[in-house]
Amino acid sequence: MSTPRQLVVNHPNDLFNLVGQTIGPTEPVRVEQSRIDQFADATDDHQWIHVDPVRAADGPFGTTVAHGYLTLSLANLFLPQLLQVNNVSMGVNYGADNIRFPNIVRAGSQITGRGEVISVEPNKTGAKIVVRITIDVEGEERPACVVDTISIFYP
Repeated sequence: MSTPRQLVVNHPNDLFNLVGQTIGPTEPVRVEQSRIDQFADATDDHQWIHVDPVRAADGPFGTTVAHGYLTLSLANLFLPQLLQVNNVSMGVNYGADNIRFPNIVRAGSQITGRGEVISVEPNKTGAKIVVRITIDVEGEERPACVVDTISIFYP
């Protein structure tokens, strides 16, 4: 059985059958220096390894790199590309667990997301789902980020 690029379910109750299901990968996203600079401005994190290409060229990575939290934030871009739940009144981000940054994202790199449904449990009138999102970097063996996202979908 092949891995679907996106899981589409008709109702939050259909999530309970998905534990262990893998999803993806998403379409690639290029992490350009402009995105890194915008994130630095939004968070006031202007460390030279992120925003100074001249100095970073002589640094440990040979170029600027994305902030770990920028990479993490892109899980929010990838999750709806991996999982679509229909017939909901709302879906909410409930949190995240087990966040790791095993690798860097160099400026100009392409990344993709892939997912695995870790657990699903009832939550009030909805379903709480944990999807492990792995953010891969093109040409790299180790992922840039692995995070267990927690969402609640209400019918």
